[in-house]
Parts: sequence; C-alpha cells; structure tokens
Amino acid sequence: MGPVPAGVLQLLALMAALALAYRPLGDHMAGVYSSDRHWRVEKWLYKGIGANPDTEMRWPAYLRGVLAFSAVGVLFLYLLQRLQGVLPGSLGFASIDPDQAFNTAASFVTNTNWQSYYGEQSMGHVVQVAGLAVQNFVSAAVGMAVAVALVRGFARSRSGELGNFWADLVRGVIRVLLPLSVIAAVVLVACGAIQNFSGIHEVGQFMGGSQQWNGGAVASTEAIKEIGTNGGGVFNANSAHPFENPTPFTNLFEIFLLLVIPFALTRTFGIMVGSVRQGYAILATMAAIWIGFVALMMWTEFAHHGPALDLAGGAMEGKEVRFGVGGSSIFAVSTTLTSTGAVNSFHSSFTGLGGGITLLGMMLGEIAPGGTGSGLYGMLIMAVIAVFIAGLMVGRTPEYLGKKIGTREIKFAACYLLVTPTLVLVLTAAAMALPTPGHSMTNSGAHGFSEILYAYTSASNNNGSAFAGLNADTQWFNSTLGIAMLLGRFLPMIFVLALAGSLAEQRPVPVTAGTLRTEKPLFAGLLVGAILIITGLTYFPALALGPLAEGLAS
Repeated sequence: MGPVPAGVLQLLALMAALALAYRPLGDHMAGVYSSDRHWRVEKWLYKGIGANPDTEMRWPAYLRGVLAFSAVGVLFLYLLQRLQGVLPGSLGFASIDPDQAFNTAASFVTNTNWQSYYGEQSMGHVVQVAGLAVQNFVSAAVGMAVAVALVRGFARSRSGELGNFWADLVRGVIRVLLPLSVIAAVVLVACGAIQNFSGIHEVGQFMGGSQQWNGGAVASTEAIKEIGTNGGGVFNANSAHPFENPTPFTNLFEIFLLLVIPFALTRTFGIMVGSVRQGYAILATMAAIWIGFVALMMWTEFAHHGPALDLAGGAMEGKEVRFGVGGSSIFAVSTTLTSTGAVNSFHSSFTGLGGGITLLGMMLGEIAPGGTGSGLYGMLIMAVIAVFIAGLMVGRTPEYLGKKIGTREIKFAACYLLVTPTLVLVLTAAAMALPTPGHSMTNSGAHGFSEILYAYTSASNNNGSAFAGLNADTQWFNSTLGIAMLLGRFLPMIFVLALAGSLAEQRPVPVTAGTLRTEKPLFAGLLVGAILIITGLTYFPALALGPLAEGLAS
C-alpha cells in the first residue's frame, strides 16, 4: 500500500474510534459534573483542603479558586525543581536554574508543557512524577472546570452561580482523567512503552562511544500527557521517541487520546444546556476545521516536489520512518489544533506551508477541538461572536441558547479574543527588534522569523510545541515565554468566568420566529467563517513574513 492511501486509512480509523467514544464519554462527563453525590475518596480530599463542595460560587469566588490553586502549583513546582539536587530519586541531576525552573513551573501549571530542557538529562524521578505528572492531571482538570462553569452560565438563569470549583476540580481528576489514564497506560505498556524507575544505564556502543538512557514512569506520563492535552514528554524527542511511542498503532492511539475528551465535551455541553443538537453544531464546526487542516497538511507534505522526496513518498525530513508522512501529518495538526504540543516529528522540517498550517492551528485559538476544557470554552466564545455578527447583519439583538448577548457580554468576549494576539505579536516584535534574542535563531530569513513567531504563538496559546530550531534555554526566552504562558492562560479565564456569571444572571429569552437557530448547519458554517476571518485578519501579516514567504519561495 502506498503512503497516501495508508495516511487516509489512518485518518478514517481515527474518526471511527472517536465516533464510538463520543457518546459514552460525553454522557459520562455530563453525569460527573451534574451529580450531587460525592465519592468517599473525594470527601477525604475536600476535608484535607478545607473545602465545602456543596457551596455554590459566583464567578469572582470561582475565579479566586482557580487563581489560588494555580499559584500554589507554580510555587510548589518551582521549589521542587530548585531543590532537586538534594532530593532522593534525582538520578544525580543538579537543581534547575531559577529562570528555567520558573519557565517550567509556569509551563506545566498552565497546561502548556513547553520544555526548554532535555527531560532525560535534567529531571529526576521525583520531579517528573510528584511535580510534572501531577500538574498534567490538575491543569487539565482546571481547564475542564472553567469550561463547565461557562456551560452552567448558559444553562442557569437568575442565579449568577456557576457551581463549586473544588468539586469540579476533584471530580475531573478522580472520575474522568485518572480512570482514562490508567487504561491508556496499560495499553501503552502492552504495546512497548516503558514504565519503571530505573537509573541511568548504558544501552550500547555507537560510533566509538557509549549511549546512556534513564528509565522512568513513561507510559503513565504519556497517557495523561495526551489525555489532558498537556504535551510534555519524559524524553526530549517527545512522542518521536520509541520509549514513548513505539509503533504506528501507539501513534494513532495517542492521537485518539489527545482528541477524545475535547470532542466528547461537545456532547457534555449539549446535555447540560438541554439540547444535544447544540452540541452537535459545535462538534460539526470543530470536526470540519480539523479534517480540513489534516487534508491540507497531507497535501502539502505529500506533494512536495523533488526526486528524493518522491522516492521517500513525501517530505520525510524530520519525520519518523515508522510513522511516515500520513501519521506525522495527522499528529502535527491534532497537537496544534489542541493545546497538546506533543510532537512525533520535527515541525521545523515540515515544508514551508506545512509549518504554516501548524502555526495557523494554534492561532485559531486551539478550538478545533482545542484543549481539555479550553477548546470548548474557546469555541463557545467564538459562537457568541458569531451570533453577535449575525445580529448586526439583520439588525436584531443577538441571542445564544436563550441568553441575550448585550454590551457587557460582547465586551468580555472581545477581551478574550484580544489577549492572545496581543501577547504573540508584541513579544515576537520585541524579540526580533532586540539584539540578544536573535542569537538563539539557528536560521535566518523567513524561517528564522517563523521560529520566533512559533515560540510565542505556542506559549501564549498554551500549546507547548516548538519549531525546535530555536535555542529557548536563555534568560530572555525562559522569562518572556513563562510570562506569556501565565497571561495566555489566566487572563482569558477571567473573561470566560465573567461572561459565565453575566449569562447565569439573565432570565431566558423565549424563542421566536426571528431567533437565529444555532443548532442548524447554517450557523455552523457562519461559525467556521467567523473563526477563519477573524484569525486571518489578526495574523495574516505575520504569517506572510514567515511561513507564507518561505512556502512561496520554495
């Protein structure tokens, strides 16, 4: 079988698996976040943190819980790295430098998992398991909690209450992420991923020298890395490393893991607002963009001209031969259209237009299907914008899910949209204008600019992947990227929760003949158009200087 049919079959198999998991997982999560019962282990956790899970919170209290919990996470992970040299299980690695410890702490707490270090040469077992892996669970659960709070804002009326953050956080970890991760880890171990706590050992002789590797809880880390759309790997090669991603099957399985919760949350949304068809409309929008991007990526990578590339079946530079162009293209699109950031190939080695597709996927706001939780609330913000645009065109007050989108609501949505582009473009301009950041670029011209643009796009959107041609382990990049991650994560959450609180205070508006039917294909098409146009108007000049210029010149 040729590489193109193989890639198409992988895509079809992945779509079938996601379709099978969609309804049961979506129903399960709706039940988790709607239940009024607490498991015994959950009650122990509530007692330990001093929280009352039955207390309803308005949006300021919910936000305080999110920010306080995340701030403690940043501090704990920073101190854990700074003390690594005196901790047991450090594998002899020294403590992490302050700027890199800050960058890594901000990265994992914000669900970004940007890594400016070599995992197998820097982090011991204690930091990997007690620090990074724990944040993989809780940072994903925070995103899901904020998404559920926004859904409750649409579903509730005249109350202003959004649920309880601590209950949502604990349930997300205990009832959703942990069970899925256990199952996924067992599958990965069965397929060849390693799971141990061994020390450093030699694995053979290579070109006159020895090569050393350390073990680790790789399969369990890999499971939550993908399920929680985190992305940080135990090894620097990430999901291209055979210890993390051994076979073509595990490659497709890991893509499934990083997509399954974001897609299934649309079902959860539909159930919680009382209209499954509304969930299908959001799902159709996400799926249309994802499939379109995968098809475009495959075309750019398979159609790259040249005799060597034709013999290789496509642009194979920087790609694992065991995955090929098809598996690499699906992974690259899925990891950048979600907030995962895991990589199974070298994005910097993609064709100029292929690299631009990965950039554009993040610039859309990672909403197709997006991160665990963040994809849903990002898409719902875009739905509010689309409804507002439709209302302007017909001269009618916009409504969405029975709630009026007035001046206050559209201001919150607009502020949400402006945060990330501001961070990306301002910090990219500063890095290109100042002399020191430019020394980290290994390429000049359009590709070098793309490296800088990609880094700040990845950090500000909490993705974590990189073009990898950029040396980001400097004080400038560790500091500015860390700040971009924190602001890119928590500033949008402020506006999401404020919008949720405003919606929850409203009285439902009755459906009339003039109400825009947001469960219809027409609205899904409008939503896709609004997403692409807003992103294009925002980022096109920057894309024209980088990947578009490189792609048209090749």
